[in-house]
Amino acid sequence: MKIAEKNEEKSIKITILCLIAIILLCIFILILKIMNNDAVYAHMEQTLNFTHEPKEEMETQREKKNVKREVITEEIELEYTTLYEEDETIPKGTIQIKQEGRNGKQEIITEKIYEDEELIEENVLSNKVVQASINKVVVTGTAKYKSNYKIKVGDTVYVVAETLSLRTDKSSEAEKIYTLSKNDAVVVQEIESKWYKITYKEYTGYVQAEGVTYINPVISDEYYEEGASKAQLLANLNFNMALNRPSGLSLDQFQKVLSGNKQDVNKVFEENAKYFYYVEKQYKVNGIFIAAIGIHESAWGTSTISLNKRNLFGYGANDASPYGGAYTFNSYSEGIDLIARVLMKYYLNPAGTTIYDNQKATGEYYNGNTISGVNKRYASDSNWANSVYSHMKYLYERL
Repeated sequence: MKIAEKNEEKSIKITILCLIAIILLCIFILILKIMNNDAVYAHMEQTLNFTHEPKEEMETQREKKNVKREVITEEIELEYTTLYEEDETIPKGTIQIKQEGRNGKQEIITEKIYEDEELIEENVLSNKVVQASINKVVVTGTAKYKSNYKIKVGDTVYVVAETLSLRTDKSSEAEKIYTLSKNDAVVVQEIESKWYKITYKEYTGYVQAEGVTYINPVISDEYYEEGASKAQLLANLNFNMALNRPSGLSLDQFQKVLSGNKQDVNKVFEENAKYFYYVEKQYKVNGIFIAAIGIHESAWGTSTISLNKRNLFGYGANDASPYGGAYTFNSYSEGIDLIARVLMKYYLNPAGTTIYDNQKATGEYYNGNTISGVNKRYASDSNWANSVYSHMKYLYERL
């Protein structure tokens, strides 16, 4: 019995030990499962964090970038258009102002968006003309004679414009004293460049010299204007010559160098040669330089822009939209006149320089009065200056 009891007691112990082992094993398995779940959770958490971190990072980066919106109101000048009329009763080569030109004003409201001080977007919100420009009307003589008489102090001269402003000073922006009418006789008191100080009745002030004329009772049947010789003109030709000065060519010489060129298949430059002379006389710019730009930009008047838009210079065109941005003119003379004024006002003279009509140059794009100076802001092509100069040289050598 004692042996049986001992065996039974031993069996019970073994059973208890087995139960304990099973319990311990269960606890161990449970612990492993918990640990595995934590690992999975940790892995999932890492995965979730990996998924969301870039977005949070992008948002952080976006917050770091300084986005700024700015609304700017600008008032810019609208350049007037010059219209040319011919009069067979006026000596050939003579220029008379029939109507004074006046620039208009345009208000442009623009929204600019900057990101970290870098302009990333620009939108025009409003664009309206607040003051219309007034066309300048110039009468040019076509008669076969020319008066060599030079007006002097004390002469009586006559108004040729339909209306002519008498002003307080030698500037088209000066206050108007009185409006003179065509054929009014005025007496010259002082002569200063392109302005005359005159008296009319009780009024004294300044008028543009081109607005009056001396009527010469002796009319010759011959036209004669002596220009500089070919040798003199070629002596002044060089790549670094000043272009805010006249070339010195006469009207006949302009017509000679711009006529009979095989490249000018449409005779655009031949038929408009006189306007390069007229802009030189009015604005004191080198007219051959203006012609050379037109030849280069329009391929001798054969480009689509020059044919469809009468725009020899691609004026207004940009790299993004050359044709769409280019200005349209009613005649080639309008574009020739405008580009001459633009070059003198913005490119060829430093700010504050007195230019045509006693206006002041803005010098906004001034880098010198040479062809290479103009190239820096006028054209993106670094070889533009060399190309234009080659056309200038070709024309000078045709004298």
